[in-house]
Amino acid sequence: MSEPLRRAAPAKVNLALHVTGRRADGYHLLDSLVMFAGVGDVVHLSRADEISLRVTGPRASGVPEDARNLCWKAAARFGEGVAITLEKYLPAAAGIGGGSSDAAAVLRGMEHLYGRDCGFDTVTLGADVPVCMAGRAARMAGIGEEITPLDMPALQAVLVNPGVEVPTGAVFSGLERRDNPGLAPLPSGDWLDWIAAQRNDLEAPARAVQPVISDVLSALGDALLARMSGSGATCFGLYPDAGTAQAAADRITAANPDWWVVATELR
Repeated sequence: MSEPLRRAAPAKVNLALHVTGRRADGYHLLDSLVMFAGVGDVVHLSRADEISLRVTGPRASGVPEDARNLCWKAAARFGEGVAITLEKYLPAAAGIGGGSSDAAAVLRGMEHLYGRDCGFDTVTLGADVPVCMAGRAARMAGIGEEITPLDMPALQAVLVNPGVEVPTGAVFSGLERRDNPGLAPLPSGDWLDWIAAQRNDLEAPARAVQPVISDVLSALGDALLARMSGSGATCFGLYPDAGTAQAAADRITAANPDWWVVATELR
């Protein structure tokens, strides 16, 4: 028997996230700049007669191994049997697209195993799945289906999650308005200044739901820029180089040993 196919499922980071409207069917319209981290989950896949899923890794506890898992749903939509082992390293419900990236890794792997495209619109699995299928710096818009790949310089970052889940519905319900302006025209030069001039429209309502997010942002106070990713609670800080980022991660970990903290490169 051949070795299982291995696919990375990197953390997705929303460097900016603007909520620009709401469709009649309730789906929110977004305009977001996304990059992917050098850390994430890992998916192993083998052809099989039916779908199976095993979850391992340091964050496997509580992750379903049945049809509730987005990996299983992705495989079912693909329509072929597959044996999946998911190594879970990313915190769940954390605003960094863990489940969506896992599902995208399953679909990319099954496309390779079965020699065909998945054959359906991946946004139907979730707003973050199309950008996770791209797996590179991109602008995502609409309800997540409009993906524009971008050539961006790598950024050094620290990701911090305080170990609390933020209900996405509660965050969107807390928005003061849903017809905010979209991203500014993309820059030709300094990306950091451009990112700093954007925002995450979900940050304020998420901080109201989980005030500890404010503590996380304060802990990242020495960063060139600190902001929340997605609907939280993970926040990121951008740093001038890898050494400075690692020193910040070490400092935050020492002060908050129960938090998930990692220095990484965004691409």
